[in-house]
Amino acid sequence: MEEWQLDFEWLRVRHFVRNSMSQQGLPDLQIMLLLIGIQESNVLKTKYSKEEKQDLMHVATCHLLSLEGYYEMTGIDDEGWPHYHQVRIIPVEGEKAQERLLKECIINYFKPEISNIDR
Repeated sequence: MEEWQLDFEWLRVRHFVRNSMSQQGLPDLQIMLLLIGIQESNVLKTKYSKEEKQDLMHVATCHLLSLEGYYEMTGIDDEGWPHYHQVRIIPVEGEKAQERLLKECIINYFKPEISNIDR
């Protein structure tokens, strides 16, 4: 994906999430990961500790990378948290490249939802 396409699609996803949640500001990468983590872990609370938020973002990252074949879900623990293990090396180095990969994964994650709106 070219840089302009990534920027356009990323902004489109952020607007979709903002509008879906009736929020004023656009969510950043961390908020997007937190929301995906909540969705994929199905651990619902009214308030999360800092550690739980980090765990949710980790779940989101693992889930997104599992969709690309880098991770595999190994199961769910007694508290309902999903667990993953890495099955392939992620071919990106550096913070910018990792951020780009996560943005592309998030765009792909929301693509079916956004496609439904476009129809």
